[in-house]
Amino acid sequence: MRDVSIIGIGQTIVGEHWDKSLRELGYYALASAMKDAKLERIDALYVGNAHSGALSNQENVGAMIADFAGLRGVEALKIEAAGASAAAAMRMGYIAVAGGLCDFVACVGVEKMTDQQPSTQEMALAMAGDGDYEAMQGLTTVSLNALLMRRYMHEHGYSKGDFAPFAVNAHANAVNNPFAMYRMNISPKQFAEAKPLSDPISMFDSSPVADGAACVILAPSALAKEFTDRPVRVRASAVATDTVGVHD
Repeated sequence: MRDVSIIGIGQTIVGEHWDKSLRELGYYALASAMKDAKLERIDALYVGNAHSGALSNQENVGAMIADFAGLRGVEALKIEAAGASAAAAMRMGYIAVAGGLCDFVACVGVEKMTDQQPSTQEMALAMAGDGDYEAMQGLTTVSLNALLMRRYMHEHGYSKGDFAPFAVNAHANAVNNPFAMYRMNISPKQFAEAKPLSDPISMFDSSPVADGAACVILAPSALAKEFTDRPVRVRASAVATDTVGVHD
């Protein structure tokens, strides 16, 4: 096994991109990362995406983005693992480079969600759960998370206000991030007074529906210094699964 490093990164602004398609978002992040890594060609492209079929009427996303980026012929696959799809794509890239199958791999995470009505978005998001025992019974992603949060509060003795630091810190990080969707601070008081979505989850507990893409370029650590003065070594990589249905 070889050590693996990140030698290039690229990202789009996260938001509502009415004027950009799924392929364009993926391409912009990929092209930016390849430019950052000073690469003109890669050995493989792994695209993490969960909702292209349901929300963009498009599958075969790996090949589509490779073709659009002028990389026709390269190994290119879509990796799906619900909300962890981009991380799973990076896992596949790590395996390819660490195992010596590839030297330069692009791992893209991309979603295009805002073109559809909220009911269609909810349907797509619900596909990550158990279709027979949850989605068919009317449970949404937010309501499932609310059940988990309520149980966690019950078992560990937490109150709703104890979760405020997560949202407050996330917004603080966004203020100076030009790629973030909501670049403003919030206070614990605003968190406590936020609009409820599915008790105990409120607006500031729930991530927004948005469009955007990000990409990393992976390479053997032995070659990394040839492409960047500040490579980021991937110290570990792992994937595991839990039960899909909350009832389990």
